[in-house]
Amino acid sequence: MEFKNFTYLLLMLGSVIVPVIYSFESEVRYYSKLKYLFPAIIFSGAIFILWDIRFEELGIWQFNPEYVTGIYILNLPVEEWLFFLVIPYCCVFIYEILKVKLPHFDKNNLFVAVSLMLLVAFVLLAYFERRKLYTFFTFFLLSIYFGYTVFRNRFKPHYTKFYLAYLISLIPFLIVNGVLTALPVVEYNDVQNLGIRVFTIPIEDFAYFFLLLLMNVTIYEYLKQRRLY
Repeated sequence: MEFKNFTYLLLMLGSVIVPVIYSFESEVRYYSKLKYLFPAIIFSGAIFILWDIRFEELGIWQFNPEYVTGIYILNLPVEEWLFFLVIPYCCVFIYEILKVKLPHFDKNNLFVAVSLMLLVAFVLLAYFERRKLYTFFTFFLLSIYFGYTVFRNRFKPHYTKFYLAYLISLIPFLIVNGVLTALPVVEYNDVQNLGIRVFTIPIEDFAYFFLLLLMNVTIYEYLKQRRLY
């Protein structure tokens, strides 16, 4: 095994170091909220893993064996399983930091309007690009879950921090996904996507990431409000 076989694993470990260290910071106390986060990670992760497995089988994307350790679970590299643990952990950490540092900064009515416009865009993309499987399923699933979130209207108090967390998370996202797609660790079949890339990242990945963060934050907030345990 060569050093480059640890590329994906090192990216995941490098991403989570700072959030783990600062999880015990007294003002944020992120560690005390993990009992609400981990169920959200497990639920959303199960959906994304099933999606991942099926798309890998269909050849919509594949993983370059040169940059993974060679440990597979259900035909997916173990690093890909870690992705759905590490990335939500880090992004919800950013979300919690914003809630602590900017408690009175709220533009929820603005972001409701933004959400409605985005929802229309997502639905149109899913419909008009329905023959491209990655594009269709990403925007179709995002439209369903986002539409449910918007019209249920219980997430409104959290819109501002969610959107800010997403925008800030795009910085490490561009770095991590930039490496994954540039080497490439993950190779895409461009027949099944729009063929539009930001640097080397397919535009669909940004919507995929939006859905992943949205699902984790909404479930996380639901469990915190219910305080079932």
